[in-house]
This record gives sequence, C-alpha cells and structure tokens, in this order.
Amino acid sequence: MAEQVRLIKKYPNRRLYDTRTSSYITLADVKELVLGSEDFQVVDAKTGEDLTRSILLQIILEEEAGGAPMFTSDLLAHMIRFYGNAMQGMLGKYLENNIKAFTDMQAKLQEQARALYGENSPINQDLWAQFLNFQGPAMQSMMGAYVEQSKKMFQQMQEQIESQTRNIFTGFQFPTYNKTGQDEKSAETSSTGKGQGKS
Repeated sequence: MAEQVRLIKKYPNRRLYDTRTSSYITLADVKELVLGSEDFQVVDAKTGEDLTRSILLQIILEEEAGGAPMFTSDLLAHMIRFYGNAMQGMLGKYLENNIKAFTDMQAKLQEQARALYGENSPINQDLWAQFLNFQGPAMQSMMGAYVEQSKKMFQQMQEQIESQTRNIFTGFQFPTYNKTGQDEKSAETSSTGKGQGKS
C-alpha cells in the first residue's frame, strides 16, 4: 500500500503541526521535506483549506530574500504581467515542463556519476562540484539561448496569427458613415434606380 501524503496543519497562531511526528515544525523543516522530495500537504487546521502553495511561496520568498536570489527583478515583473493574461495558463505549464526537463537531466547525470564512483564516494562529490563549476556557465548560456529562441518563436507565431487575421478580413468591405448620412442615401438612390425612367 502506498504511503499517505504527509499532512501538516497550520493553526491560527501560524504554527505548523506535523501529524506524522505529532510535533510542531518550522518553515525550515518544511523546506527540508521539499529538499527530500517528500510528498506533503499543508492545510488550515480550522477550515481544511489547502495552503501548500502559500507555504511553498513563503519558502521561495525567504530564499529570494537571502544572499543568492534566483529571479531577477525583470523576470519577476514579466511574470506579474502574465497574471490575468490569456497566456497565463500556458506560461505556467511551459515553466513547469522546462524545470521538469532540467531536473530530469540533472538526475540522470547524478545517476551516471554514482554508477561510476559509488554512492558516497568523496571523488564523486568532488567531480560533481567540478562539473557544476565548469558546466554551470555553459548551461546558463544554453538555457538563456533556449529561452531567447522560444521567445522569438512565440513572437513569430503571434505575428503569423495577426497576419492571418488581417488576411481574413481584407476581403470584407465595411460601410463608412458620416455625420449627415447623405452619402449613403445618395448611393442607395443611385443603386436602386429610383427617380429614373420618368418621361
């Protein structure tokens, strides 16, 4: 039988209670659960409302307030602009898929290193650190190029949609209206032939 999701209750005094260990825990403890890839859910002790996202956002906020933030001000501003936008859902899925792909790649590299040098070999740890030091800038550059390419592709797609929309409506003639409406009346009279044929 699969192990149940670890339940953490949040009380009105902002304290977090771990139902598995029957003890109060801190935000730092929740962060350790995240780092350990443990499934958990934070709920409001009174209403039962799911507060997991809210707690995770608090952890991110604390990390960002630390010495080495991950998100630049520009990136955060861009993300805020997507809220309420038609593309909001797509952006969330796009970021999720890209982070998952990056995490999978990292896990595979770690597995290969473990297979070669053993689980807790000091050599393994040193090589991994060296790999990150050497490959870090290259990977950053690669991710930057990938994001830039995705941005260009999205812009091209947007331009193509706008172009197709313009082409669709090019064949349609829309009537022009003036203040008096005399031109339309004149055009109507001449087209129906009224007032002609009298002898």
